[in-house]
Amino acid sequence: MDEHGDSFEDQRPSSCTIARIRLENFMCHSNLEIEFGDWVNFITGQNGSGKSAILTALCVAFGCRAKGTQRATALKDFIKIGCSYALVHVELKNQGPDAFKPEIYGDTLIIERRISDSTSFTVLKDHQGRKVSIRREELRELVEHYNIDVENPCVIMSQEKSREFLHSGNDKDKFMYFYKATLLQQVDDLLQSIDTKLKSANALLDEMEKTIKPKEEEISELLRKIKNMEQVEEITQQLLHLKKKLAWSWVYDVDRQLNDQTEKIVKLKERVPTCQNKIDRKLGEVESLRLSLTEKKSHVACLMDKSTAMKREIECLRQSVKMAAREKIALEEDYHYKCNNIQKIKDLVRRLERQIGDINEMTTRSTQAEQSENEEKLNQLKLEVEKAESLLCSLKEEENKVIEKASAGGKEKEHIEAKIRAHEKRQSSINTHINDLKKHETNKVTAFGGDRVINLLRAIERHHHRFIKPPIGPIGAHVTLVNGNRWASAVELALGNILNAFIVTDHKDLVTLRGCGKEANYNNLKIIIYDFSRPRLSIPSHMLPQTEHPTILSVLHSENTTVLNVLVDMSAVERHVLAENYEVGKSIAFERRLSYLKDVFTMDGYRMFSRGPVQTTLPPRPRRPTRLCASFDDQIKDLEIEASKEQSEIHKCRGEKREAEMNLEGLESKLRGLKKQRTQQEKYLTRKELEMQDLKNSVASEIKASPTSSVNELHLESMRFREEMKEKESLLEKIQDCMNEAELKANEVKAAYENLYESARGEIESLEKAENELKEIEEKLQYAETEKNHYENIMKDKVLPEIKQAEVLYEDLEMKRQESNEKASIICPESEIRALGPWDGATPFQLSAQINKINHRLNRENAKYSESIDDLRIMHDEKEQKIRKKRKIYKSFREKLKVCIDVVGSRGRMLQRNKSLLKRELTWQFNSHLGKKAISGQITVSYEDKSLSIEVKMPQDATNSVRDTRGLSGGERSFSTLCFALALHNMTEAPIRAMDEFDVFMDAVSRKISLDTLVDFAIAQGSQWMFITPHDISMVKSHDKIKKQQMAAPRP
Repeated sequence: MDEHGDSFEDQRPSSCTIARIRLENFMCHSNLEIEFGDWVNFITGQNGSGKSAILTALCVAFGCRAKGTQRATALKDFIKIGCSYALVHVELKNQGPDAFKPEIYGDTLIIERRISDSTSFTVLKDHQGRKVSIRREELRELVEHYNIDVENPCVIMSQEKSREFLHSGNDKDKFMYFYKATLLQQVDDLLQSIDTKLKSANALLDEMEKTIKPKEEEISELLRKIKNMEQVEEITQQLLHLKKKLAWSWVYDVDRQLNDQTEKIVKLKERVPTCQNKIDRKLGEVESLRLSLTEKKSHVACLMDKSTAMKREIECLRQSVKMAAREKIALEEDYHYKCNNIQKIKDLVRRLERQIGDINEMTTRSTQAEQSENEEKLNQLKLEVEKAESLLCSLKEEENKVIEKASAGGKEKEHIEAKIRAHEKRQSSINTHINDLKKHETNKVTAFGGDRVINLLRAIERHHHRFIKPPIGPIGAHVTLVNGNRWASAVELALGNILNAFIVTDHKDLVTLRGCGKEANYNNLKIIIYDFSRPRLSIPSHMLPQTEHPTILSVLHSENTTVLNVLVDMSAVERHVLAENYEVGKSIAFERRLSYLKDVFTMDGYRMFSRGPVQTTLPPRPRRPTRLCASFDDQIKDLEIEASKEQSEIHKCRGEKREAEMNLEGLESKLRGLKKQRTQQEKYLTRKELEMQDLKNSVASEIKASPTSSVNELHLESMRFREEMKEKESLLEKIQDCMNEAELKANEVKAAYENLYESARGEIESLEKAENELKEIEEKLQYAETEKNHYENIMKDKVLPEIKQAEVLYEDLEMKRQESNEKASIICPESEIRALGPWDGATPFQLSAQINKINHRLNRENAKYSESIDDLRIMHDEKEQKIRKKRKIYKSFREKLKVCIDVVGSRGRMLQRNKSLLKRELTWQFNSHLGKKAISGQITVSYEDKSLSIEVKMPQDATNSVRDTRGLSGGERSFSTLCFALALHNMTEAPIRAMDEFDVFMDAVSRKISLDTLVDFAIAQGSQWMFITPHDISMVKSHDKIKKQQMAAPRP
């Protein structure tokens, strides 16, 4: 003891010794804290006191999984029963030159692992308890830094590993224990992994070397291109000669066009007199037709006044005929109804007489006493039945009234709901209009197409260079009203969607604008083609409606004459008249019969027109905000007032709906009560009727006396019916007289109507004939004017412009000839072209075709080789240089890879050498520890078979034979196995080592020797050791580097 103490008193424990461990709710411990010495620590206690839980906690703290501890399958199984979490707190000394990040953690490093039912996490803290990291990588780095492999049995031999190790007689298990403890397995696995990666790198390098071959083929292709490009230069010279010839061909071509244009001008000037003669002839026809039209209109107006009065009189008589016919039919129906009633009364009287006869026969066979008794009972039952029927009828009437009220209440509720929906719809529409007006107020253009028209205008601005003339539009943005906003709604109703249209000058601009519309997502764009150069149209006063009311053209203003011309030609705004209200519009459209009047539009939204005899009035459309007004503020205010009114109406209707629902609920409750009373009364009535029927049946079965009173009643009833029949017959005679009078009156009225209709037919036919003649004259006049305008347009738009255009073209050709001559002279003198020989008559297009053909060939060649010949040569040199560089790089990679392969091979040979040395060292260390008991032994390791066998020679064996450990006693086998473990410990390095139940199956003597051996080895080895045993350790010698701790006995 002293010898060891003197030898190692100056030795210092290595860094990373465990100073303290604290467990909370871990396995069987609620709260356990143990402090460890820096050298040897013994922990003893009874079975079940929780000794092994300390080693398990250390494994868990250093990152071991639950299955690796062989004590549980999941970390949550370590939580003490009845608790929600478990905590392992380990304090490490972080001192000395091998300290782990001392600038961060200081001289003490704390590991805390908290486990819950759902998760677990590890926290690393510094010496002051402040959290530093929670990353698993940090913990792994700490374990690798201190070489704490808790799964290595030479570092921590748990209770389960100790039992497996002591009991195992399998050579392969012992080999794996040795192979893992000496880290040979880790090095072998690492070398195999590196070898696999080197093979992958070699394959990758082979693939990279294959990528050079396409580049080499590219270089060969570049050489072929360079040869072809040299041939292209020859074609270029031929192209230059053709271009010179083309320059002078334009001059000769213009000379030919000048001759053709001179002949064309002469022919066009010959057309002017012919066209003017046709215009004069059509002008005479128009004047004569206008005179005939004026005379026919006055004649038609006189006939129309007469026919209007006649039509009113015919209509009055027709209504009178209808009234007389209805009166006659009503009297006939009443007559037939009365006849049927009289016949029914006659049949009823005959049945009563037969019943009186039957009762008289029955009277002879009944007694007076029984008759009286039965009559009394029958009368009583009749009274009860009548009373019940009366009460039932009153209940049914009351129930029907309640049902009618409930139905009316339901309809009223539905009507109120419909009103609420209508008000909400109107309010939503008004709010939409308000939002539109606010948007229009910001930018007036959006009123005529929304945001799409803004996008369209931007697209037009982007493509303005593609238009011959910039488009005009939208039309509504170029139009204003003269007299404020008075006629805004009527004008907008008349013009409609034409306000959203755009105007272009020709079809090419239309196609361009259509493309802009598609770009702006404005697909249904309305486009009008019109000549922008046309002046403002002048409309003669006699071709306008002769009325004091304004036309749409008179209230419109535009700075652009093209816009007004389009509105006149496309919408005939000069023939649309505006009226203040329906009555005024009706008077203008239908009573005055104005010439050149097309439609009448009123301020309240009506549209009226007549086409021949047909008069049409279109009702107002739903109100929409006007877009032509000067300011939108007034409209917005009016609409906001309407929206507030609609909101108040909605609140009012909702109140009415709640009241109606309450009334309906009350009626339904009352109806349920009435139905219940009616059902009870019906049951009572049925019971009484059955009693009365039973009594009648009993009287009929006995066939006794018939009541005299019934006969009297039947006589009285028969007399009453006869009197009623006489009254109805007298009334029937009166109705017959009325029918005759009505028929006579109807015939008179019908005759008067037919006479008047026959007399009016001639007048109507004359009016229709005159109107047809008027219509025919109007059509002829319109056709004549169309023909006149056609010839005038031909003269104006075709003949004269063509002459002017031909003259302008002639002048342009002269200028073009001069310019072409100057340009051709610049390229080459004309003498050079004449020197080549006479002109072959080739046109510029033929020469251009030849040049294009050659250019196409050149382009095709250039397309194949887009670079110049110098570029191709430079490219060839660059590619050659790059390939040379890549070859050099790949060669360098191949050399480095070979070095790595050689190094791995050297490491593999070194590993084999170390395996052999470690095998020898293991036998030497094993014999060294066995020698303390005068035992010798041999360890045979086979790396090929992965087996390890132990043979021991005992000193007391007289035969000196070597035996396997299975032939030894329990104590000898445990001691020899301990020596094997200590031999492995000598061959490994770790700052912390622990063994649990290492002394099982030992007798007292073997345990004493084993403990002394372990203690001496632990003190000499220098690591921090932890020995856990349930046995008595009093025989362990005392030392200042040995600390013994006793665990508390487990609770019963």
